[in-house]
Formats: sequence, C-alpha cells, structure tokens
Amino acid sequence: MRPLAERMRPRTLDEMVGQKRLLGQGSALRRAIEGGHVHSMILWGPPGCGKTTLALLLAQYAEAQFIAISAVMSGLPEVRKVLAEADQRFHAGIRTVLFVDEVHRFNKVQQDAFLPFIERGSILFIGATTENPSFELNSALLSRCRVHVMEAVSTDDITAALQRALGDEHRGLGGRNIDIAPDDLRAIATAADGDVRRALTLLEIAAELVGENTDADDKPLGRDLIEQVLADRTRRFDKGGEQFYDQISALHKSVRSSNPDAALYWFARMIDGGCDPIYLARRLTRMAVEDIGLADPRALSMATEAWDAYDRLGSPEGELALAQVVIYLASTAKSNAAYMAWNNAKGDVRKYGTQEVPLHIRNAPTKLMKELGYGNDYQYDHDAEGGVALDQTGFPDAMGERVYYQPVARGMEIKLKDKLDKLRAAREAARKDG
Repeated sequence: MRPLAERMRPRTLDEMVGQKRLLGQGSALRRAIEGGHVHSMILWGPPGCGKTTLALLLAQYAEAQFIAISAVMSGLPEVRKVLAEADQRFHAGIRTVLFVDEVHRFNKVQQDAFLPFIERGSILFIGATTENPSFELNSALLSRCRVHVMEAVSTDDITAALQRALGDEHRGLGGRNIDIAPDDLRAIATAADGDVRRALTLLEIAAELVGENTDADDKPLGRDLIEQVLADRTRRFDKGGEQFYDQISALHKSVRSSNPDAALYWFARMIDGGCDPIYLARRLTRMAVEDIGLADPRALSMATEAWDAYDRLGSPEGELALAQVVIYLASTAKSNAAYMAWNNAKGDVRKYGTQEVPLHIRNAPTKLMKELGYGNDYQYDHDAEGGVALDQTGFPDAMGERVYYQPVARGMEIKLKDKLDKLRAAREAARKDG
C-alpha cells in the first residue's frame, strides 16, 4: 500500500541515481559512508534529489539508529525529547542518526538545541534543506556541520530509475506487464524536473490509469494517456527563496549582456513559476534606468507603458507587453553612466556635509537678500556666447568643480558625450584664464 516512490527507495549507494559528483566511486563522502565514518552534515538540494534516502543509507552503513523529525511538524518540546532519548542510547553504546527534514524552518533557538548533542557526539546530525544554508541556518550550527550540495537529478538518471521501477517485480511495477515507449518514459522523466520522487509518482498514476482502461495481458501506456497525466505540470520555482533571486538575477544580467533570447527565457521561466508580473514590471523599469539609462531614454517610457498595459490587460495578454520590453531592453544600447553619476553625487554629499550654496547662484527674492550679496555676479547663461557662461561654477567653493556624469560612446550618449566633453574642456580653459 506504500507509494511507488517509497517502495523503490534505494537500499544501497549503488542504487541511488544522480549525485555522481558527491557519491561517485572513490569520492570522499562515499568512502566515509562505506567505512562507517560519517559526520554531522547539512544536505542542501532541490526536492526529490535523494536527501532523505542518503540519510537513511548513512544510518544503515554506520549501524546507527535512524530517527527522523520534520521542522514543519515538530516543536522544541519534541526536539528535546528526541535528543534526550538519543543521549540515553549514546550512553548505552548505540549511535543515533537524527535526520531533520526542512531544517531551515527551525528558528535560532530550536537550531541551538542540537549544538551540545552534536559536540559530544550523542547524535549524528543530518539536516535537509531546499534553501541556502548561508541565509537560513545560524552560524553555530553551520560551524559544526559539513554542507553537502546535492543537485537536481538529470533526465537520463530519472529515466533509469523509472526503468528499474517498471522491471522490479517485488517493489515496483514489474508484475503489471506495462508497455511504454522509450520516448514516453523519457517524457515523464523530463516532466519531473529533476525530482525522482515526482517521476515515480507520475509513473504510478499512469500505471493505475492504464490498468483501469484495459484487461489485456500487455497494457500499453500510450502517448495520449501520458499527456493526460502530465497536463498542467509546473516547474520548480520558489517565490521567496534562493531560486527566485537566482532567476531574477539571471534575467537582469541577460538584459545587461544584450542577450534578448536568454532574457526572454528567464522571463518566461519566472512567469511559468507564478512570479507576480507586477514585480517583473518593476524590475524591468529598474533595468531601464540602471543599465540602459541615457543611452536610450525611450527605454524608461517603454517600461512604464508596458507596466501600464499589463495593469489594463492583465494575464495572459499583458505578459506580452512585458515580454516586448524584455526584448527591447536587452537589444538596445546600454549605459550605467547616469547610475554611476548619481551614486558618486550621493557619495560627495555624505563626504562634504552641508556646504553653503555659492552667493552668485542663490535666489534673491527680497531687498535684504540682494543687499547681502545673494545673486551677485550671476551670469544669465542665455545671454552668454554659445548659451553657456563658461567661467561660472555651480558647486560649493570648498568642493571645486566635480565630474560625475561620464557618458559612454553608445546610443544617444554619443551625442551627449561629444557635447559635454567640449563644454568641460571649455570650462577648464576659462577657469585657467580667470
């Protein structure tokens, strides 16, 4: 009555699929496990990559008692009870492998409860998490555990696991005479998106359906049935975790690299995963001002207009407006000159403090202000030759002239750069003459 994924759980390291880097023949961790010399560790990887299975095998090879708790279901009283029982077994000469699933869901106090037991060896602590331990686990726990990164299982390895399940008469589906084409089996493996447990569950559902539809000895599992089982499947996406931030980083950097195809792919991935399109519209607007800037001032208008179009159209029609902006932003000229100029100006504000506004560019709306010299010697630029009073500064006296904005030789900024280079050179010459 157990699910197929549970029945087919590997019983030895050789039966595990994937994780060749971590558990391949001759690897350090494999040698340690086979020798029974295991250590406390954090297993970090996506769902269905084998974290629980590896913990079970660790206990098996170490000849230790395996105890599993879930941070979703367990509170501090239960944790203390489990740790006390492990301590008793330790004094009786029995080791305990304590497997904590979703360990990142424990708060700092709950995580700290494990520390003394790990230190004195009462437990071999195995924490499993899908989130980056650097962000989710406290430093005290990390310092006592080795972090092992587990990868999503490849389609080829998942296909091998499915074939094993179809052929195993004792634990799998070998006694059901299920006939499935290799391409259809691979379609299930691909749909599982790196998750072996999910692939076995999909296969089991398909096997149940084909069993209901035919009484023949050979039960063909055809493409139509496979497509029914795989309908409305979703890809791995965490709206608040590391995958989310990795993917928005990939989108932003693909735009910055002028790769519209890669940018469109990551945009589609995030939409497919359920990311809020308004969040993406906001990020695209940021890209328009941070990475395109004045090299193409139209980019900002297009981003805000696409945002407005999405507000008016909603999903899925409005997503096309955002997709067009993704393509445009990635394809057009790039410049972070305005972004850098703004940061440099803010830096000088912090550095120089509250500087007085030079008298000649102060406002003088009253007689008293005029008598105090406000606005004296101000040169009205429109009356100057060329429309610019070259020997007139706009900075506080203590700072002197500063250069923040340095246009790049791309897009619209080519013209801005040419103009400003000439103006700055003329101002420098005027100052020297003065």
